[in-house]
Amino acid sequence: MKIAVTGTRGIPNILGGIETYCENLFPLIAEKGYDIIIIRRSGYVQDRLSTYKGVRLLDMKAPKNKNLETIVHTLKTVWIARFKLHADIIHIHAIGPALTIPLARLLGLKVVLTHHGPDYDRDKWGKFAKAMLRFGERLGVKYANEVIVISNIIGNLLQRKYKQYDVNIIPNGIPEPVFCTDSDYLKSLNIEPDQYIFAMGRFVPEKNFHQLIHAFASLKDKKNYRLVLAGDADFEDNYSMKLKKLARENGVVLPGFIKGSQLQTLLTNAKIFVLPSSHEGLPIALLEAMSYRLPVIVSDIPANKEVGLNDDAYFQTGNETELAEKLDNLINAAPGKIQYDMEKYRWETIAGQTAAVYEKL
Repeated sequence: MKIAVTGTRGIPNILGGIETYCENLFPLIAEKGYDIIIIRRSGYVQDRLSTYKGVRLLDMKAPKNKNLETIVHTLKTVWIARFKLHADIIHIHAIGPALTIPLARLLGLKVVLTHHGPDYDRDKWGKFAKAMLRFGERLGVKYANEVIVISNIIGNLLQRKYKQYDVNIIPNGIPEPVFCTDSDYLKSLNIEPDQYIFAMGRFVPEKNFHQLIHAFASLKDKKNYRLVLAGDADFEDNYSMKLKKLARENGVVLPGFIKGSQLQTLLTNAKIFVLPSSHEGLPIALLEAMSYRLPVIVSDIPANKEVGLNDDAYFQTGNETELAEKLDNLINAAPGKIQYDMEKYRWETIAGQTAAVYEKL
């Protein structure tokens, strides 16, 4: 069975939650004997790979414009999937690319849609873009042959809005943690093990990293702790530039977009992980931090609540004072790790569940 994959910038080592999802998931599905082709956006590709862990890679140009890039690339990939690749199934990720699903069906393709979250709730989009995302969600739910949602929250949303009860609930996953004590990398960032607070993600408004910086800066006694904020913006804009300026003014460590051993080192040696978002689907960053047994502080949005942490791990979304209090409490607590139940987030299980969706078609 041949499956074309679109709605992602590509793999490997490309910034983004969907990109991390695809990088971990599709090699495991390819191991099961499926012919997987991920159609990448060439503007994000830093390699010349034609395959990655059994997954075929096809690069295609798209305009580097946040309003046009996704829809233009997805339209092109639908056409390529049908007439060049002769795919049996096209697997489309996210509700923006879902605008193309009626075309894919008209061309004779079977379509699987993975709904990663209501992107129209993201602060970065204007009114027109939000309306198109809502329309994409509606078209995707109506015309996809199968719909996968990554959380019960999203499943309930589709039931409430569209009376869509026949969805496949398959969560995000995380790989087995690799504990790494690379002291040279920590030294290069001028930080010490167990002496820093860690956060990571895209530099976009809904991640609320500016609020985390404000909360950290307000602490009267930081006890020599540093704040490390890993990530960057897909498109440099006014918000991301202001965020970096605010970070530099408050002594925040900015390692940039990191993966591999550098990310493993920061997760291994952090004292606390923080995710202050106002919008998430099911955050892979949080799941990764939990796999490293880190104490976490997260906003009380539904996606974070679904993970099922203890009440003291949550703070009221947007409440910088409460976030500062939570930070202060954990800074003053003795170092310690927490054993979370991560069984349902194993990628091997998720790959089997996704392959079962393909077999339905």
